[in-house]
Amino acid sequence: MIELRDKQDGKVIGSVTEQQLQFLVDQLEEESRDDRDYYLNRDTLDMFAEQGIDDQLLSLLRKALADREEMEISWAGR
Repeated sequence: MIELRDKQDGKVIGSVTEQQLQFLVDQLEEESRDDRDYYLNRDTLDMFAEQGIDDQLLSLLRKALADREEMEISWAGR
């Protein structure tokens, strides 16, 4: 499994599958080939919903965002 973390405090958000991670990789901008972090905000999550994001992944990300307007996440594993 792949572990997602909140870059602000380093806390684990949860684990995702290869397919869920691939959705994020396909949808979000990477600064380099080895980039393992992403910026998210409420609009991004709404766009994901329109793009057919996995319900479990969307729920995980919305819970992590909570009442914030934006956040950065990172991933490890594979």
